[in-house]
Amino acid sequence: TEITGLSDNQLTKLRRSHIGFGFQFFNRLPMLSAEESVLLPREISGEKREAGWLHELIEKTGLKDRRSHRPSELSGGQQQRVAIARALVSRPAIVFADEPTGNLDSKTSFEILELMRDSVDTLGQTTVMVTHDPRAAAIADRVLFLADGRIVQERQGIDANTVIALMQTLES
Repeated sequence: TEITGLSDNQLTKLRRSHIGFGFQFFNRLPMLSAEESVLLPREISGEKREAGWLHELIEKTGLKDRRSHRPSELSGGQQQRVAIARALVSRPAIVFADEPTGNLDSKTSFEILELMRDSVDTLGQTTVMVTHDPRAAAIADRVLFLADGRIVQERQGIDANTVIALMQTLES
C-alpha cells in the first residue's frame, strides 16, 4: 500500500487493520481488565469480537485465569502478555515491538519471545523488533545491526553469542 498519499483517516484505518504495536512499557489503562485491554483495538475500530480467536489468544498468552484482572493485579510479565495479545488481536500483517522484554525477568522474557516467535510461525505475521537483548535478537530470522542510524551488518539464523560478538565489534 502506497501510504504517502493517504489521508490521516486512511492511515488510521490501515494501522488498525494491518499493524500491531507492542511496547516496552505496557500502556495499560488502569480501569480496563486484561480482556478489555486486549479487545480495545477491535472495540475502537468497531470490529466484532471473535470469541474463538480471543479464547485462543488468551490461552496462548497464558492469561486464562487473569482475564478479569486490572493492571494493578497483574505482574509485569502478565501485563506484557496483555500488551502482546492486544498487538495480535486484530491479526495484523505486521507487529512492531519496541524492547518487548526490556522490563521482564529472564523466564518471563523467554516466554514472551516464544509467544512472539509462535505468532510469526503459526499466524504468518511479520515482527519487527527493536532490542538490545541478544537472546531476543537470536529468535529472529534476520537481524539488522544499526550504528548511527544506519544498517552496518545483516545476519540470518544467528545465536545469542554471535549477536553479542557482533555488538562488541560495533562498539569498538
